[in-house]
Formats: sequence, C-alpha cells, structure tokens
Amino acid sequence: MIAKLRGRVDSRGDGEVVLDVAGVGYLVFVSARTLTVLPGVGEAAELAIETHVREDHIHLYGFSSPAEREMFRLLLTVQGVGAKVGLAILSALSADEAISAIVAGDAASFRRAAGVGPKLAQRVVAELKDKLPALSPGSSFQPPTGAAPASSDPGLGDAISALVNLGYGRTEAFTVVNRMAQRLGAATPVGILIRESLKEMARDAGGSAS
Repeated sequence: MIAKLRGRVDSRGDGEVVLDVAGVGYLVFVSARTLTVLPGVGEAAELAIETHVREDHIHLYGFSSPAEREMFRLLLTVQGVGAKVGLAILSALSADEAISAIVAGDAASFRRAAGVGPKLAQRVVAELKDKLPALSPGSSFQPPTGAAPASSDPGLGDAISALVNLGYGRTEAFTVVNRMAQRLGAATPVGILIRESLKEMARDAGGSAS
C-alpha cells in the first residue's frame, strides 16, 4: 500500500492533485484545506496517503499531515461517512477542530460540511467520542490538554451550557471553560468560572478584531 508520496505538483483541480513522482503521475484526492497548503505547479510537495483498493478502482487520498489522515480514517468508521463525506468534513474542519467538536459534543460544527445533515452530524459525535483515545500509538493526534468530556464534571457542564445560552458556540465555550478551570482550579464556583470565561472570550474577540 502507498503510505506517502513525495514529488512535484503536476496539476491541481477541484478536490484533487496530480503528483509527479519520478515521472509517474499519481491522481490524489484531497480536502480543500490540504489543497490550499499545497505549493504551486512544478514545486515539490509531500502527502500522507490513504490507499483504498476496490474491485473496480484504486483511489489515493492525500493529507497534509498524518493527523489529518488519522482523522479521515476515524471518520470512515462512522456509518454513513464515506471517503467523499470524510474529505468534505476535513475541508470544513481541521483535525484539531474536529477533535474539539467531538469532545465538546458539538454536532453543529460538522453540519458545516457539504453532505452532512443533522442526523449524520449527531452520529459522528456519538460514535467517535469514545474512539478518540484509541488512536494509533505515537500519533500526535490527541484531544486538547485537559479536554475531558464536560459531562464528567457537572460544574463545567453548567458553565458551558450558560455560555451556549448566551449565544457562544459549544466548542468555543467548551475550550474556554476547560482552560479557565485548569487555570483557576477544579473547585472554582460555577459563577466565577462563567464570569472569568466571559472575560477570556472578550479578550480573545478583542485580539481577533485588532
């Protein structure tokens, strides 16, 4: 099986690239995110490859990093997610964003991907939440530090729900609340956790605006 290709970009198209490796052109299907980070035609490039062999074809799927490929493999374990939908999800979300959304139970983030409706988005989150720790040994693809499921701590869950009710995205709320809980301590009252998380979000928004 082909696991990696290194060569020169021969051509680029919508969701695909032809990589010239020692005079042989390999057609590789890629996510929109991977396509944006690839160099121009004629320049050197390297892709992590997932090879799918079927009776009627051999398809190569390329990724800018092993972490993206690992997430693709994980997504394909979900019923209803094929290669096309897997690439669509990775076009809408980076591997790290997908991890955060799964851990936070944020199905809405997956609905940003073409071909992913409410039911499939919920299935992705439900089926993959318990599979994240089972990633291959040595992979850098890990849930964010301290990102235990919010349901394991009612206080964190209450703080996250409060921020979501105020209009913040669930993944954003999950990330900030967990960060503040680590900074302030697990015994921090919910009210203080909410207040400090709101301050943190305001600072983040101010930095983005500038």
